[in-house]
Amino acid sequence: MDTSTARSGPGLEDQLRNLILTNGPPGSQSTEESAASQPTASPGDVNEHHKAKKRPNQAQRRQMNAQFNIPIDPRAPASPESQRHGRGHSGPGAQRWRNQGQGPDPRQTDSHQHGNASHFHNNTMPSKPYGHGHGPHNNQSSSGYYSPQNKRTQRGSFGQQSPSSWRGSHSSPSQQPRRLVFRPEEIVNQSAFLEQLSFQVVSGSEIERAEISEKEAFRMRIESIIRDVITQHEQTLAQRWDFPSPSVELKCFGSLASGFATKASDMDLALLSPCSRIPPDAKESPIPRLIEKALLDAGLGARLLSRTRVPIIKLCEKPSQQLYDDLSAYRKAWEDGLHDLHDGQEEDEVEPETPGNPATEEHEEPVAESPRGDNAILKSDEFEIPSPQGGEPQRFYLRQGPKASISAYSALAKLVLRKAGGRDVRGATSYNFSDHEWDVLSRVCAAFVRGLSDSELRQRLQSYPSLQFKSGNNQPDRHSMKAVSCQIEGEQFLLDLNRLCEKSGVDIRQFQTDQTMMAWSELQYRTDYGVDPVQYTREVQNALERLRKVPFSRIILLEQGPGETPTSYHIRAAIALHELVKEPGPDAKSLERATVGHYISGISTHELRLALEAEYEGASQKWSLDTVSRRHKALTLAREFARTLEKSVFKSENVPDIQEYIKILRTPPQITADGHIEDPVTPEISALVSRVRAVTDPYALTRNQQNQKYKDQLEFPSSGCGVQCDINFSALLALQNTILLRCYSLTDPRVRPMVLFVKHWAKMRGINSGYRGTLSSYGYVLMVLHYLVNVVQPFVCPNLQQLAPPPPPGISPADIEKNTTLCGYRVNFWRNEEEIMHLASLNQLNRNTESIGSLLRGFFEYYAQNNFLSNRQGKGFDWGRDVLSIRTPGGLVSKQEKGWTGAKTIYEPQGDAAQPTELKSPQPATDTDTQSAKPRGKAGDFKEVRLRYLFAIEDPFELDHNVARTVTHNGIVSIRDEFRRAWRIIKQSGCGAINEDLLQNCQDEQQQPQQQQSPEGATVSLSDVMLDIHGPGIFEDQK
Repeated sequence: MDTSTARSGPGLEDQLRNLILTNGPPGSQSTEESAASQPTASPGDVNEHHKAKKRPNQAQRRQMNAQFNIPIDPRAPASPESQRHGRGHSGPGAQRWRNQGQGPDPRQTDSHQHGNASHFHNNTMPSKPYGHGHGPHNNQSSSGYYSPQNKRTQRGSFGQQSPSSWRGSHSSPSQQPRRLVFRPEEIVNQSAFLEQLSFQVVSGSEIERAEISEKEAFRMRIESIIRDVITQHEQTLAQRWDFPSPSVELKCFGSLASGFATKASDMDLALLSPCSRIPPDAKESPIPRLIEKALLDAGLGARLLSRTRVPIIKLCEKPSQQLYDDLSAYRKAWEDGLHDLHDGQEEDEVEPETPGNPATEEHEEPVAESPRGDNAILKSDEFEIPSPQGGEPQRFYLRQGPKASISAYSALAKLVLRKAGGRDVRGATSYNFSDHEWDVLSRVCAAFVRGLSDSELRQRLQSYPSLQFKSGNNQPDRHSMKAVSCQIEGEQFLLDLNRLCEKSGVDIRQFQTDQTMMAWSELQYRTDYGVDPVQYTREVQNALERLRKVPFSRIILLEQGPGETPTSYHIRAAIALHELVKEPGPDAKSLERATVGHYISGISTHELRLALEAEYEGASQKWSLDTVSRRHKALTLAREFARTLEKSVFKSENVPDIQEYIKILRTPPQITADGHIEDPVTPEISALVSRVRAVTDPYALTRNQQNQKYKDQLEFPSSGCGVQCDINFSALLALQNTILLRCYSLTDPRVRPMVLFVKHWAKMRGINSGYRGTLSSYGYVLMVLHYLVNVVQPFVCPNLQQLAPPPPPGISPADIEKNTTLCGYRVNFWRNEEEIMHLASLNQLNRNTESIGSLLRGFFEYYAQNNFLSNRQGKGFDWGRDVLSIRTPGGLVSKQEKGWTGAKTIYEPQGDAAQPTELKSPQPATDTDTQSAKPRGKAGDFKEVRLRYLFAIEDPFELDHNVARTVTHNGIVSIRDEFRRAWRIIKQSGCGAINEDLLQNCQDEQQQPQQQQSPEGATVSLSDVMLDIHGPGIFEDQK
């Protein structure tokens, strides 16, 4: 892109002067709005209109009443002490603004900023002196109106509201959330607390020049290696002996280049090789693999992540010998085609291993297409998908593995549906479904039912008219994958219920469930299911939910959750049994035996489940639920101790005691006639258990491993391996993003400290890793900028994209397009760094004088809750509805408007994907570097990419890219919990009662003594578990 347009066009000084002058005091907003709506009016006319408009009209008064139906004054006047804070980390000239005009608010009407930046600089708009109301607590406007045009982009005054705040202000008084009210001294204390904390963080986390020089030297070393690799490749492969080696560059982008780097920040490098025959970021380019091999040969720690959104090489300067050996072995395994399924760390995180996750369930065979021959005969679990172009149909097979749960099998069926080129029907999509899509969906649904491993369940389902997959009675045969999945779950539930009743001898009719059962049965026998599949799906889902509420459901659905302790599992089982058994009797014993059976079958660990089943079936007496839970706890504790012994974490003198204790735990107990354990405690056992209790808790190591479930043996340590960097092969837009962020950092001296503090906070709280399901540092920078540009009144940063200078006169549209677009995206913004710094040094870019502490207080409040803000107009961020968009006036776009309303899965071709169903035979490896960049294995594969919109941040340039796409359900829960925790601590600081450390390292919390937790939240220590296993009197000190 030609950067000549980066210079400011003619009249930029006039534009900036009007930018400052039109951001008037609170009382001048109505005048500004009038001027914006009537651009041809003279200044005198506007002033006369302002003078006449001293009293709000009837519509404005109604809106004011709706906004403030709670009779409280939410804005306390700023005390002199709060005004003395001034501008944190800024020069002494912060008070020069008292007699100057207020800059434009990018949240005002779209006529100020919409599409063309020239709307920002209307010379007919009058200037007004800056009067009273100055300071962090009185920067709001007091008049305004609502119109459909600005209901989305406006926030902060009566007529400037986001979608969420407008909805709130027009609700009934009883539904209005109450605004938090703080005393002036509380706000001062909160701001001072954050001011002091930010000073400590920034002074201790800023990167030093020596570290920058070290990183630059490493960059130059890597650049030299990569230049040699690419030059040699182009010369030997393409015979391009004139290939210009200097054209290969490694450019720094990201935090180091934008000014937001902290100590030990990774270095982001963009590889540029414009003269290469095949661009390095192309899927068929061997350059990434060649570079990885060359860096490993140079003794560096290098690993290519090829299945991320764009190819990335993670690199460290001084890897340990173990890490280097692992990386080299990983590279060798790739060359041999041995790890196609785990080729690099996914940018979209790996889902945790839980029951029902298809990644953890065992299947007989992977999902694939069946081998096709000329005389091939379809098997019962195979089906064909006709080609829409009339070609040869594709053949697939789908069946449930012997150990796969219904939920895992359902996920497998959805995967087959996507592989077959289909999609499920939902909502409005049913109106644009083609006949071919209905046919594909019906065929996969039919195979879904035919592939069930339980023959009784399969026969029950196939007997219903709604699942016979054939048209009849002039009704269309259209199905929904979701409805079929719910039907399978419901019938499986009824089948388990019947088996439980038969086994326990209990009559289900005594629980008055006939109406629920009848409603479910009527749905299955419906023949008009295909008229409106979406409505039928809703009815099936509702019926399934009612089925799950029958009294037996808690026992039938009893299953140990991922990471759930035996104590918690036992409590849930006991509660479920207690709800059914009201008084002792024959039915009570039968129900307890049935509960025991479901308890054992629901144990999540396979080896423990088999061991407990063997003991239970071999026992001469029937076990009670208490007995089963005690054995479950004993076997689990023995397993944890055995696994901990393998880690060699115990002292050598403790190992014999632990080994002896493991034998005791695994020894089958003596059972009394009533099914309880009779295990007399001898003095020797009591002494042994007391000694073992004093050693390291084995659950602590297990919990740490679960908290690090994303831990990779190839992951670089946070320190001790020299300079670390990421080499990006497709970073043209990232370079432009870096320039934009650097320009924002220059607009005000408070921007950089705020960003550094928020990044440090997110790092300390463990919510700053896109690889682990949370948000990247870049995402937090955009969150801060959105707040400073659009939420704070007056703004701290102007909207640089809205201030993009107009093109010089006489330039053709083609040249304008060439100079302002890159990779199909508009990248024009005000990028003249010298002008920005000059105006910022003169305090001519904004009128805001809040301290950093006050800004941080508002930042955490804004993202911690979506009710009214305590000392500003407007409401907090609506995580469920809004998209952060710093390019947009007002800073918010609705998810509905962007189409980001649900998770989507797309498939990107990998390698030779012209014929994705065709598998190529393995190719032998050669000794040449070029051949070493091509692994042996199958080609034509597809990468499944999951696009999530739980949290949505629009990239400033790549408008279809969600920066927060890596945030998972657990990730957004963690992020929002941390914002709430931070806001809770900040509120406590107002009265000096701080009980927690805002910047407490979450790893330190995880290293504290671990305790199990029951569903009710009660902690269960290792001693409690031992007490449950052995009974009272087991410890010598308690006798």
